[in-house]
Amino acid sequence: MNRNMIIGIVLIAILILSVGTYFILNNLSNNTQNDENNQNNNENNINSGNDTNDENNEISKSNTLVVYYSATGNTKAVSNKLAENLNADIFEIVPVDPYIDEDLNWTDDNSRVTKEHENESLRNIELTSTTVSNWENYDTVLIGYPIWWGIAAWPVNTFVKANDFTGKTVIPFCTSSSSGLGQSGDLLAELAGTGNWQNGHRFSSNPSNSEISEWANSLK
Repeated sequence: MNRNMIIGIVLIAILILSVGTYFILNNLSNNTQNDENNQNNNENNINSGNDTNDENNEISKSNTLVVYYSATGNTKAVSNKLAENLNADIFEIVPVDPYIDEDLNWTDDNSRVTKEHENESLRNIELTSTTVSNWENYDTVLIGYPIWWGIAAWPVNTFVKANDFTGKTVIPFCTSSSSGLGQSGDLLAELAGTGNWQNGHRFSSNPSNSEISEWANSLK
């Protein structure tokens, strides 16, 4: 093999090696760029998703809560309409031992409510729950109840005593066929010992939607 042939072979080898190196480096560069683009896209998608979720969560969060006890359904109906008007969350006070129709017959000396009215020690009503999820997030709490002998139905007492109303505006409301709100709100405020308790509102047993909406709008 002469010298020129050897030089030719070497040059061809160098050329092949150079072309191969170029393609390898080019592929590595493209792959790196693709990886960077994918990473940026993923980060953008994640950030966009978080922003959207935070915004949706913020919209769904309410700082107003309607708490109610309802013996016959009247207070429940009013509470649901108030919550709808105020875009508020709702919590029902439920006794472990619910009141039945016979229990609520206040004209019967032997009925449950009559005995509880005459013996205050019987008014410590156990509830299925007194714990409200995210209680600390609520700035305004409306508390609804029927009027029993001029005061709030006593299952409400258990809820009020079990919770801390510090920093909250508390607005009582009641449903009643004849009695007014009376001192029921003041007595609950005294029982709570915390919270900024406001003057409340008395609804009839079956108020109109317009009356409920009007009062709800006055609170906004």
